[in-house]
Amino acid sequence: MFHVVLLEPEIPPNTGNIARLCAATRSTLHLVEPLGFDLDDRQLRRAGMDYWQQVRWHRWPNWDALARHLGAGFRPWLVEQGAPRPYHAAAFAPGDVLVFGRESAGLPAPLLRAAPERWIDIPMANPDARSLNLSNCVAIVLFEALRQQARPPASTRGVSST
Repeated sequence: MFHVVLLEPEIPPNTGNIARLCAATRSTLHLVEPLGFDLDDRQLRRAGMDYWQQVRWHRWPNWDALARHLGAGFRPWLVEQGAPRPYHAAAFAPGDVLVFGRESAGLPAPLLRAAPERWIDIPMANPDARSLNLSNCVAIVLFEALRQQARPPASTRGVSST
């Protein structure tokens, strides 16, 4: 129902956790190069556990290749701090693209300037907190998008501690 884009991800366990989240929600994962790890990284596989075969995912050489694939009508939501509005104020629709940047640098400023109306963030109460974990950010925004569609993931099983 949704697309999750990781633009130049750097930390294998984050990407593995996000792959697992995409499998559980039937979202498509897009990895945009350069990647900060090899796809056969042990930590990546461990975090994704045995979910990788259930994930619909694609690898792209750059943002332009991804944008061409998704077509002219794709709706990217750029998740990055400093946005003019919070994620819960966005009106998500099926097929929307949730875009997250590198753990160390976030999304590039030119991308944010190109679509300020689609730039959203996750408010934090503590101004001294630098950031949230990338996989947590994806979960927060993706589940809000799913909630707005009134279609929770098919399973109603609880959260696992694994």
